[in-house]
Amino acid sequence: MKRVPLLLAAALTVPLNLQAADALWLGAHAAPLGRPAVQTKNRPNILLIYADDLGYGDVGFNGATAVKTPNVDRLATEGLRFNNGYCSSSTCTPSRFSMLTGEYAFRQKGTGVLPGDAKLIIPTDRATLPSILKKAGYATGIVGKWHLGLGAGKEELDWNAEIKPGPREVGFEYSFIMAATGDRVPCVFIENQRIVGLEASDPIEVSYGKTPYPGEPNGVSERDQLKMDWSEGHNMAVVNGIGRIGYMKGGKAALWKDEDMADTFTRKGVEFIESHKDKPFFLYFATHDIHVPRVPNARFVGKTTMGPRGDAIVQFDACVGELLAALDRLHLSEDTLVIFTSDNGPVLDDGYKDDAVEKLGNHKPAGPFRGGKYSIYEGGTRMPFVVRWPGRVTPGVSEAIVSQVDFCASFAALAGLKLGPEDAPDSINVMPALLGDSRTGRDHVLMHSGIVAIRHGKWKNVPGRPAANGPNAPRARDEELYDLERDLSESTNVAAQHPDVAARLSKELDQLRARGE
Repeated sequence: MKRVPLLLAAALTVPLNLQAADALWLGAHAAPLGRPAVQTKNRPNILLIYADDLGYGDVGFNGATAVKTPNVDRLATEGLRFNNGYCSSSTCTPSRFSMLTGEYAFRQKGTGVLPGDAKLIIPTDRATLPSILKKAGYATGIVGKWHLGLGAGKEELDWNAEIKPGPREVGFEYSFIMAATGDRVPCVFIENQRIVGLEASDPIEVSYGKTPYPGEPNGVSERDQLKMDWSEGHNMAVVNGIGRIGYMKGGKAALWKDEDMADTFTRKGVEFIESHKDKPFFLYFATHDIHVPRVPNARFVGKTTMGPRGDAIVQFDACVGELLAALDRLHLSEDTLVIFTSDNGPVLDDGYKDDAVEKLGNHKPAGPFRGGKYSIYEGGTRMPFVVRWPGRVTPGVSEAIVSQVDFCASFAALAGLKLGPEDAPDSINVMPALLGDSRTGRDHVLMHSGIVAIRHGKWKNVPGRPAANGPNAPRARDEELYDLERDLSESTNVAAQHPDVAARLSKELDQLRARGE
């Protein structure tokens, strides 16, 4: 059955804020979050493909030639490619928090890069992207990387029992996840609150303390036997011949094999699509690739000249191809809105000796932009970003500024739901831009990497910092202003030439930091 969009006519010809969307778009079809909206069968499926550490320049449609990405390039050819698509932070946990909650992560303490045993950082009583869509009648699922914490309270999480709260408590009806990242323990998959393959006779213990479990191998004592050496950290527990962050013991039958991880996640993603083909679904497919440790399956090893990092990109692209093939096979492609993007900018050496630096060649992971993962510059937060919805979204290129923090408000509008005044406070309805009905999205966007910067139109302001006392105090930094129309690489600071612009953006940033937008 082909699904058609609701009320996507004149209301989409101009950019809308959330209040305007309530009045113009939703009309009588809007429903409060307390009950499902009507006509769920007419809404598109939503597939959000979220890469990990994949840079703007790591894909063919943004200029990569040393690595081939035919499947994401197909999305770009068949969909709308955004040159100004942003994540909210240059590291993974805060980007994911912002995307799923519609609130910039810097507003909440404890939303930095989390250890594998962290508690859930998303409050279970707030609206989230999956809970919004669930209340609109969607089947909701997550497959892949979580890294938003599990459990609550002060007691240590019992990994051998039900693991909650977690994805289910924030709106995902189905989940097949890793707790954190591939380089952090525990190195197991968790399906619907239970570790997959765990044997009661071999319980799991996890520790992020300084002392290894007695008798367990670690990356220091076993360094000469590792299949991939570490360059910094990543020398605690050894799982599958690779050093990790944190210690764990037990659960031998449940441990993942890195080489099979992408296949496992892809199979689970396809199974979710197959199981929900007859009703609208939202699948958040959060890959591990191309995060470290980069250990692609043997069939992808040597596919590029860039070593494991390049080969992991090829593997990621193949996973995208499997998902698209499933949509085609099930005749769901025209009924499915696909978004492809990444959580933060690229990084080369991120703790393992995998030749990412040595074999880079002429490849530019961040494309024309300065910086990457951990950076406040454009390479840290400007992402590859594509929206495909055949028959509804006209293929092409958009210069509209859009941010992942806007998914909550945008998809609420698409689903016919009215957000409450406390819901998704930083999220703006940019669905007209995402669907190509408007050439503009946001007029501004915030980005975070230790400090918070602002882009408004063509101008980007990075706040300065005065000198501080003390041996460990952060160094002073000058205020920076860049004209992104003329200087994509942020190589020329023009704050001194345009003090009025710098002052205006600095004031705007202070106002936005002080409140929800």
